[in-house]
Amino acid sequence: MKKTGYSIKKLSFNRRLVAASSSVSREFNTIHTITEADITNVRSLMSQYHNKTGERLSLTAYVVCCLAKAIEDNPGFNSFRKGRKLILLEDVNIGVLVEREFGGEITPEPVTLTQVQELTYLDIHTKIRENQALRFDQIGEQAGMKYIRFIPSFLLKYMIRIGSRSIKMAKRFGKVAVTSVGMFGDTASWFIPISSATILVTVGGIKKTMEMGKVAEALHLTISFNHDIIDGAPAARFTKRLIEIIESGQEIIQLTNV
Repeated sequence: MKKTGYSIKKLSFNRRLVAASSSVSREFNTIHTITEADITNVRSLMSQYHNKTGERLSLTAYVVCCLAKAIEDNPGFNSFRKGRKLILLEDVNIGVLVEREFGGEITPEPVTLTQVQELTYLDIHTKIRENQALRFDQIGEQAGMKYIRFIPSFLLKYMIRIGSRSIKMAKRFGKVAVTSVGMFGDTASWFIPISSATILVTVGGIKKTMEMGKVAEALHLTISFNHDIIDGAPAARFTKRLIEIIESGQEIIQLTNV
């Protein structure tokens, strides 16, 4: 038999869903800011908490908590565009990507943390850990949307596009998100995402340097904004405020009483 030099594998539904979502996300007018936050003190506080309790705190949960605080300072950013109208959401619901295995394939699945403005850092940490421990057979099952796998491929983009502009879906899943793709690698790097969120914080790697004989740690962040809603100057001010909240470590100080 003549060798072809290649093999063919059917593209899974999970990958087709990710591709459709990415295609719709590219239709949004997104701007990005690439920055970093000094988390040397934050990591020290986390280490102290671990030594006291034996539990390792989630850095992703910490970023989510800080993002919710920054949104509270800028409530107009918790919104989305629907035609010629700006829809302002009351609750701060934040989507967090969690890696799950479906049929032997690792797939990112968004998990929504609801009413984050009313949660403590430890509440957020616990909810993320609980979700990471859950096991589901099919993508969408966690959100009660198992039916999504029966939607034909040619309709996926259409359905996602409608959902991205739905008030009902926005109230349920929010328009703010955090993804920690960079934390799965060993290199200090930034990622440029595509997203339909009004604000998306992408957590990259951690850069370690020596400063005055001590290790300093900087967390790489990409903060993406829907330019239809947020201009450059407000985005810069929001970024500055978010970095201030992250670097303060206040949420962990309140938790550890140190």
